[in-house]
Amino acid sequence: MTDTYALFFDIDGTLVSFNTHEIPESAVLALTKAKANGAQIYIATGRPPMIITNLGAIKHLIDGYITINGALCYIGRKMVCYQPIPQQDVLTCVQDAQAKGYGLIVIGRDKVAVLDPTGSVDRIFRQYLNVKEFDNPSPLQELLCQDVLQLTAFFDADYEKVMLPSLPHCVSGRWHPEFTDITAREADKGKGIQAIACYKGFDTSRTIAFGDGGNDLSMIKQAGIGVAMGNATPELKQQADYITDSVDEDGILNALKHFGLTH
Repeated sequence: MTDTYALFFDIDGTLVSFNTHEIPESAVLALTKAKANGAQIYIATGRPPMIITNLGAIKHLIDGYITINGALCYIGRKMVCYQPIPQQDVLTCVQDAQAKGYGLIVIGRDKVAVLDPTGSVDRIFRQYLNVKEFDNPSPLQELLCQDVLQLTAFFDADYEKVMLPSLPHCVSGRWHPEFTDITAREADKGKGIQAIACYKGFDTSRTIAFGDGGNDLSMIKQAGIGVAMGNATPELKQQADYITDSVDEDGILNALKHFGLTH
């Protein structure tokens, strides 16, 4: 790893276009060249493994995964990091969602339960993000008997400030104005980079992270080089070392060219 980089990519809005739901051909080409030049390629997403279904064009290039915002990281069949939410915080959030009537996705290691009283989950995940895997969710009680790794809560940023103090062992990463991803305090994408770097034996200074949303902030700060997409939030752009073009304007290709990884 002394001469190459480990590259970490968010999925939605970074690798995959919100408009086409696909990885641009330019990004596929760029990652193929970077891999051939010795780079390692990792995914760093808020999605749980069960809904990482849009990476077929580059699946053969991927060395490992940071999933569920760092709560579950793995390389092949080896689990590198596993950080469930303490049960009391899970119950607090579930009971609040039921009382207040907002949507909530409860994510376990390999199952998911969905509360969708207002239709927000359907509108955003199934229609906007093109996620079909929530069509047959598990019963809520079944999830509450297992480890819960993430709570995707459909409330705005103002209510987040009110609610989060009630979840003392959790952190929140918002990448959409209508919902936020809540994970255990020890889980975020930046800590996922640290865990994989430790396991693989490379220094985090030789990493480049690419993202566009609030839940990418920790890895943009942690990586040796943090790259914000042109469609990224203003806060992420402020923290990034480099700003590339949007996902729909060949942002991945242009950034990897800039850093000399596609020659």
